[in-house]
Amino acid sequence: MKLVNLQNDKIPPIALGTWSWGTGEAGGDAIFGNYLAEADLKPVFDAAMDAGFNLWDTAAVYGMNASENILASFMKSREGVLLSTKFTPQLAGDNDQAVEELLAGSLTRLGVDHADIYWIHNPADVQRWTPKLIPLMKSGKVKHVGVSNHNLEEIKLASSILEKEGLRISAVQNHYSLLYRSSEDAGIIDYCNENNMVFFSYMVLEQGALTDKYDSKNPMPSGSRRGIAFNPDVLNKIESLVRVMKEIGSRHHASTAQIATAWSIAKGTVPIIGVTKTSHIEDAIKASEIALTTSEILELEEAAHKTGVRIKGDWEKPMV
Repeated sequence: MKLVNLQNDKIPPIALGTWSWGTGEAGGDAIFGNYLAEADLKPVFDAAMDAGFNLWDTAAVYGMNASENILASFMKSREGVLLSTKFTPQLAGDNDQAVEELLAGSLTRLGVDHADIYWIHNPADVQRWTPKLIPLMKSGKVKHVGVSNHNLEEIKLASSILEKEGLRISAVQNHYSLLYRSSEDAGIIDYCNENNMVFFSYMVLEQGALTDKYDSKNPMPSGSRRGIAFNPDVLNKIESLVRVMKEIGSRHHASTAQIATAWSIAKGTVPIIGVTKTSHIEDAIKASEIALTTSEILELEEAAHKTGVRIKGDWEKPMV
């Protein structure tokens, strides 16, 4: 798959997320119940790069710089890293130069002169912030622009603002999983396909709920965002889906996590998978090799629909 902009850039079938790297406000401890430092994560980074998974997704807001700092320390010894980071409007306040300044902070931390993909993290004010990307794109500090957590109307508005300057949106990044297909229902994925935009799907594994690691008797870390969202009652409701995933997985000699990821690839998206262990890289390798049949895709989607579970993040607006 390629990002289309001033030139074509080939990207891997799976991007790797660093939301849970490091601790701090909006960091891995608060969201995931993780407490991960550089020593824990360096083997994960090296295994991913060795396997050809070189697109890393981060944000200044993840741990309030912690994620970017950890990733930067690993990049010093490797070439060929593709960087995806974000401008979060809530960090801007009244500062009209916030996009430029926050990007500069990210680039300094990451030790690079440009972002391969720079995202507007959410549509707090499309009219205000989208034009601020134009000089950054023209200067080369931003190679590709993406919008995240935008609905179809907001994507079209942001696109029209850039098109007036001969620029374009290259990618859209929204929550998309077997349990949450609102971007598909809203026609966003079709719109991306029609307009040469890559759709990146995040929370494909629903923060571990679709990995068969947790259930009502073995819940997620208490007090964490995911532990609250996927409480034992919710985990009990999705057990029927997990059983179907395991059955299909047995046909492909694959885990439920690998099947969930393979499904998102089969749907024409690039999943962003949070990685904290080398086994997650093994999952990515296997998932990228699985070819689900049409009937298997339908079987998974029907099982997901029957659970009645749709968990929307508190930062997300409805897509439909």
